[in-house]
Amino acid sequence: MPKTDFFEHTVFKLPGPTPLVTAVIYRPPKPNATFLSDLTDFLTQLSAISPSILLIGDFNFHIDDSQSKPASDFLDLLQCFNIIQHVDFPTHIHGHILDLVCKTGISVYNLSSQNLHISDHLAISLDIEFSLPAPIIKRKITFRNLKSVSLAAKLSVSPPPQSNNPTEHVNFYNSTLSSCLDQLAPTKTKNVSFTHTAPWYTTELRTMKSRKRQLERLHHKTGLTVHLQMYMDFTHQYKNALNTARSSYFSNIIHTNSNNPKTLFSTINKILKPNDNSSSSFTVAKCNSFLSHFQSKIDTIYSSLTPNPDPPPETLAPSSSPQLSEFSPVSSVEIGKQLIAIKASTCTLDPIPSTLVKGCCPIISPLITTIINSSLSSGTVPQSLKLAAITPIVKKPGLDPDNIANFRPISNLPFLSKILERVVASQLKSHLNSNNLFEPFQSGFRKQHSTETALLKVSNDILLSSDSGQLSILILLDLTAAFDTISHSILLSRLKNGLNITGSALSWLQSYLTNRQQFIKGNNCSSSTAPLLQGVPQGSVLGPLLFILYLIPLGDIIRQHGLNFHCYADDIQLYISTKSISSTTYFTLTRCLTDIKTWLEHNFLKLNCDKTDIIIIGPKTITKSIQNFQLNFNNTTLSSSPVIRNLGFLFDTNLSLEQHVNQITRSACFHLKNIARLRSSLSFAAAETLIHAFITSRLDYSNSILLGTPSRIINKMQYIQNSAARLLTHTRSREHITPVLQDLHWLPIDQRIKFKVLLITFKALHNLAPPYLTDLLQRHTPSRSLRSSDANLLSLPCQTKRRNWGDRAFSIAAPTLWNTLPQ
Repeated sequence: MPKTDFFEHTVFKLPGPTPLVTAVIYRPPKPNATFLSDLTDFLTQLSAISPSILLIGDFNFHIDDSQSKPASDFLDLLQCFNIIQHVDFPTHIHGHILDLVCKTGISVYNLSSQNLHISDHLAISLDIEFSLPAPIIKRKITFRNLKSVSLAAKLSVSPPPQSNNPTEHVNFYNSTLSSCLDQLAPTKTKNVSFTHTAPWYTTELRTMKSRKRQLERLHHKTGLTVHLQMYMDFTHQYKNALNTARSSYFSNIIHTNSNNPKTLFSTINKILKPNDNSSSSFTVAKCNSFLSHFQSKIDTIYSSLTPNPDPPPETLAPSSSPQLSEFSPVSSVEIGKQLIAIKASTCTLDPIPSTLVKGCCPIISPLITTIINSSLSSGTVPQSLKLAAITPIVKKPGLDPDNIANFRPISNLPFLSKILERVVASQLKSHLNSNNLFEPFQSGFRKQHSTETALLKVSNDILLSSDSGQLSILILLDLTAAFDTISHSILLSRLKNGLNITGSALSWLQSYLTNRQQFIKGNNCSSSTAPLLQGVPQGSVLGPLLFILYLIPLGDIIRQHGLNFHCYADDIQLYISTKSISSTTYFTLTRCLTDIKTWLEHNFLKLNCDKTDIIIIGPKTITKSIQNFQLNFNNTTLSSSPVIRNLGFLFDTNLSLEQHVNQITRSACFHLKNIARLRSSLSFAAAETLIHAFITSRLDYSNSILLGTPSRIINKMQYIQNSAARLLTHTRSREHITPVLQDLHWLPIDQRIKFKVLLITFKALHNLAPPYLTDLLQRHTPSRSLRSSDANLLSLPCQTKRRNWGDRAFSIAAPTLWNTLPQ
């Protein structure tokens, strides 16, 4: 480890299945402004060695003093790296906790102190626990060699059926592709152990390793200098080949999945944690148990939703817009574009891996076009495309994998089904957009809408209210399994009467929703199939779109009570601003919530009051007098919280956003540690791609909301960016980081925030953002002709009263920043 100027350290590594890196640290008591930055770089380098870290030593912070700002900042930094400090007793003869034991990735026991009378510090003793290597177990695997498979020649000699029946075409598609795969890449069986060979370790490398050992034995046998030189030269050659193979392997993975962070994270995580075999215990009986559990959960919810005998009237008035009576046929060129654009996700129901389908696009696109057009014209969906394979996954890491209740179902649908749904969704969205049938404040699954635009609108309204001396009550509604309980009959009625979808288009959607089946798939075991009598498939393309159409009438109910609201799919948030919480405010909120709950029950949706959150937001001078705010309705009590999670963003009572920044830095540090462990095997381009996918994306998530946040909070994110830049460029901690960021063309965090606000402003001015953001901006029109008339300026609203509130609102900050741009 390199030396640092502001603290002393000794680092050593204890070998084992997961090596333990131990660092003994001494920090002089004199304050230093760059200590946290240096420590961030130091911890990043430690993380590159092993995920298990033990920090011990004299840090000279009064950790027990809750008012100590340096100690608080130090603990926040440890949290960013998921490092826990364990000492909770004085370590100095005059009191205070100065000597610390901090760890991550290991367990610490029996922590105690003892005065040895040789120092004014107490001696600390502790026990740590190591993981033993898992025993080697033989297992049988089946696989296909897909590296040299080319389907083009086989498919070109297979004539499709002449019928216009979509089911026959799908059957031909499945049987033909499956037969081709069996001929070109038959299934093979092999006995292997659970010890995983490195995926980049090729036959050539294995041969080179054998040759290296031969030369080593030859040198030991003869003792000749010439044989020693041969051995050393070949060892160097072997190491270079090994490093090249490893680097090429990672670079290929990263390049292939550069636009898919989810797949990229999953792949890298499997490499870093290859021993995760939590799904290996599936049996047929267990699969059936999962199916029964998931079904009974939905049935219980659905049966408990007994609609009111006098339901509220349907608020979605019949539409006078043009009808969508049929879906238009598509060309093979359009299908080819869809094949190129769609993610190559393969389901167990697919006859061949989707990557092979995408690879022979010119040959297979006419057949897929025929299938889709026959389905659209007949108004039916083939039954084989309505079968879903459910994969149970653990809800959170660390939960008991033997408890079925700790799993959630993930639906996997055939690749062909997703292409068909994309075609229908495209035409359906075109009808809805051209006739303004979407709910204006629904941002889920809509083009040019995002969680950031939704949060920007809500935070803008709350900041302006706080600037005028009001407090805001924000309520986040939680719906239980909302996608799984909607009524097909109500949805179809809403599509027909409210959205003017009729004829074969409505018949197709009815066919899509009805007679669906699902089963559980785990390893090589499957459950029996079961029908889906309600709900929309969550793993589908159309499911989320149909769900937000199902919710359209809810907006009118909320408007009747004068509340502001915003939706992102099934995440619904209500907010109201007021000078004080009066009886009128209580009445308005309870009446609105009661009507919402009634409408939801009538539409077979369940409001989960236990997970519905309330927060009071406003200046401290107003909110400090309001504690333990409670709202009662329908025999339910909702209590306010100091912090709530809103679309992945943490809102606190005073909207300081410090807890959100702390969460971002913790998450970014976790991924930075993983990248550090791979950095030596990555090219510069591959490492930069990983950093942008896992680090920059988190620093940039909805960062427009952070405009105006104090620099001491933003600096925490800047530490992470600095560490990422040093890791990428191998820059030492002693070197200045500003030139490095400039060479990388990375804007500092505060500049990235301003850039994001300006980018959204540009989009709003050019109809590339939601109308609810465009409406917040107004172009400046001077009363008389001036030189600035053509400057494309924006009008500034009235002067704000509280700089920490009003100036942060998008409707104020966006024009202010925009007008400062050079002309």
